[in-house]
Formats: sequence, structure tokens, C-alpha cells
Amino acid sequence: MTDASRRARRDAIRAEYATEEAEAAEAEAVEAEQAVVSVRVPASLAEALKARAAAEQLPTSALVRRILARAVQSPEAPVVSVEQVEEIVRRVLRESA
Repeated sequence: MTDASRRARRDAIRAEYATEEAEAAEAEAVEAEQAVVSVRVPASLAEALKARAAAEQLPTSALVRRILARAVQSPEAPVVSVEQVEEIVRRVLRESA
């Protein structure tokens, strides 16, 4: 299988996944009452969300709904990873030295 055919297959799978996600979101909207929640976030976070959604071939709102649902369903899950905490500690130590 060539690189071009692998890319084409991967793109087709992503497109199918995006379609399934869109259909699932539509089904949710029909099944459940929805509410609009407006929230202000730093521009850098908004751009990161848009980039990640684009990479996953999802609407940004679908990605945000998924992230929020996971956070609410698993409140005990860490907000940051161990690696992120370690990096923060290293940065604080460097800056305080």
C-alpha cells in the first residue's frame, strides 16, 4: 500500500467518523433538550480547541461537548497529567533560581 493510498484510506475513515459524530450530535439534540452555554476563554485556548477539532475532523462545539461531558462524568480524573505537573514544578524552580 503506497503512502497516497494510506492517506486516502485514513482520510476516508476520518470523514466517516466525522459523519457518525455529526449524526450522533443531531440525535442527541433531537432526544434531549439542549441549552447554550457561553464561556469566555483565552484566545490561545480557543485556537487550540479549533486546531484539535480540525485534526479530529469534528466541529469545535462537538469536541467541547465531549471534553465537558468527560470532565463532569469523571470529576476525580486529574485535570493535568503528572508530566504537566512535573513540567510546572521545573519551570517554577528555574524561574525562582
